[in-house]
Amino acid sequence: MDSITEKIKRQSESTRKDRFGRTLSWTALTFIVLVVALIFAFVLSRGLNTFIANKVSVTDFLFGTTWNPSVVNPKTHQPFVGALPMIMGSFLVTFLSAIVATPFAIGTALFMTEIAKKRGAKIMQPIVELLVGIPSVVYGFIGLTVIVPFMRGVVGGSGFGILSGTIVLFVMILPTVTSMTVDTLKSVPRHYRESALAIGATRWQMIYKVILRAATPGILTAVVFGMARAFGEALAVQMVIGNAALMPTGLTTPASTLTSVLTMGIGNTVMGSLQNNVLWTLAMILLLMSLVFNLIIRMIGSKGELK
Repeated sequence: MDSITEKIKRQSESTRKDRFGRTLSWTALTFIVLVVALIFAFVLSRGLNTFIANKVSVTDFLFGTTWNPSVVNPKTHQPFVGALPMIMGSFLVTFLSAIVATPFAIGTALFMTEIAKKRGAKIMQPIVELLVGIPSVVYGFIGLTVIVPFMRGVVGGSGFGILSGTIVLFVMILPTVTSMTVDTLKSVPRHYRESALAIGATRWQMIYKVILRAATPGILTAVVFGMARAFGEALAVQMVIGNAALMPTGLTTPASTLTSVLTMGIGNTVMGSLQNNVLWTLAMILLLMSLVFNLIIRMIGSKGELK
């Protein structure tokens, strides 16, 4: 009788494996959350030093148009740390590349899923996967040797600028937006297509009025994902944008982004100095913008689920 009771109380092999799996999952989840929290805490603590330790005005930093942290303004006795030129440059190349890439991505995705399913997937899928795997430095080098001279010959000037950066980023985010749009179009229920065709709609009417409208939340999510990648891209943009910390006066004039200033300056400053703290503040802005992009994606996803 005692042996039977012990066998009943003893944990089975499957129970032990289940408990081990849950413990491992919770440990991994806790570790990931802790790492993310520490990254946020570290970047925020470094980035806020500009305003706490160095007494730089938040307004002057966000809306100032002169960037030269080594020089002090004789009128305000504050360093020239206006980050508006880099913020404007980042947003310009991000939005312009997304605007250019979106119609190409949607057209490619429709060709692969609705127009020529077998042939389109067979031809375009390897190309999209190849574009995803190309390193950023390769895109930047191609932009430096092909796009910049082309822009110099067509519009004049140095060839560096917002437009060159937009073209490079357009090619870089195109496969990301295309892949996610393809998945979104494939997830549209089949009876949507059948119902549209059954009431007499042509194939193009079915695509435009039914498929694209049903897939709108997913397409918007794909575009925002592409924008998030474009906003955080550093090396490729740095090689073609000109890296001039000036307010953009046109698409063909040299400019700079948050990432380009960071990559150029972070190795040439002393930890704890004003010049180093302002770069950490730029990194903080990048981190907060990535959080904003993720929140936008979640909002779009939740609205799509409600529908």
